[in-house]
Amino acid sequence: MVKITTITRAFTMALLVLTTSGCGYLFGDKGFFRDASEDYKKAPEMEVLQVPEGKSNEALQEIYYIPPVDEDMILAGEFEVPRPIPLVAGAADEIVRIQKLGDKSWAIISIAPGQLWPQVRGFLGAAGLQIARADARAGLMETGWVPLEGQTIASRFRFRIEQGVQRGTSELHVLQMSQTGDGENWPLSSDDVDQESEMLRGVAQYVANSTESAPVSMIADQALSAGGRISMQETDQGTTFIRVGLPFDRAWASLARALEASTFEITDRDRSNGVYYVRFIGSEEEDGGGWFDWLYGEEEHPMAGRDFEVNVTNESETSVAIALSVQADADAIDERERQALLVLIKGNIN
Repeated sequence: MVKITTITRAFTMALLVLTTSGCGYLFGDKGFFRDASEDYKKAPEMEVLQVPEGKSNEALQEIYYIPPVDEDMILAGEFEVPRPIPLVAGAADEIVRIQKLGDKSWAIISIAPGQLWPQVRGFLGAAGLQIARADARAGLMETGWVPLEGQTIASRFRFRIEQGVQRGTSELHVLQMSQTGDGENWPLSSDDVDQESEMLRGVAQYVANSTESAPVSMIADQALSAGGRISMQETDQGTTFIRVGLPFDRAWASLARALEASTFEITDRDRSNGVYYVRFIGSEEEDGGGWFDWLYGEEEHPMAGRDFEVNVTNESETSVAIALSVQADADAIDERERQALLVLIKGNIN
């Protein structure tokens, strides 16, 4: 009995030593049960696998697109964690919106191109329209010649799917061609705009009604980026601006809608010089969750009532830069405030 008691006491003392002064032996950095959750940070980057000449490396490509972080500018001052910024700050409850600029119209759809592709195929199947050509990598789908009710000339349609301006969105363009003259080459614009508009409305309604059950085309999803065509950038001097992959005409029109949706009042505009003169109003309905709460707390932010200039500058035929500055003789704003206003505008451009 004495021996058993002695052994028990010795064992108990050993456990106490391990659980107090010796816990590092089990759970420390070099312990048997060490925390390995941070090991991935030390993992070396492997060299890109080289494929023999003449062989395809398609199977080695990334299956899922990883978008770049485009709002990572480092601003001066003490950092405060901001509220999460929605991927699309506009009307998120609208699955499908039809936009029009001049004679051109298109649908903006709040799903990725890889989801929209099978939706368009489903619409054509439901409508009894034969698909004559489909190229998921190019985002193109064409019908054969279709005799339409009330029309003496047959038509065919081309559907073009592109990545949207905002991340995770798509654009759908429809082109109509009448069976007259050269029936091989597609026109630059539809022969019959009314037929184009009617077809666009039909497919848009179909997509809006069946989005929740939409499958995904992996080929279209890989080929057509869902990363969007808009990003926050910095000049060499550290000034924040928005870059949008749109031609000037469309960017100018879209910016007007975005400014109004972002609670700016447009007081004047100069299209020839690409300038909007605006006054920031701020939403009166913000209650504890506004865009500027993380900057100024719950009190009214000092940006309300301030006048600004929003400049649109061509970078190329398909890209513009949007910059924000205070109007002449107005008090300057710091870069943190400029970025907050631009992020608000950015979320409403489409």
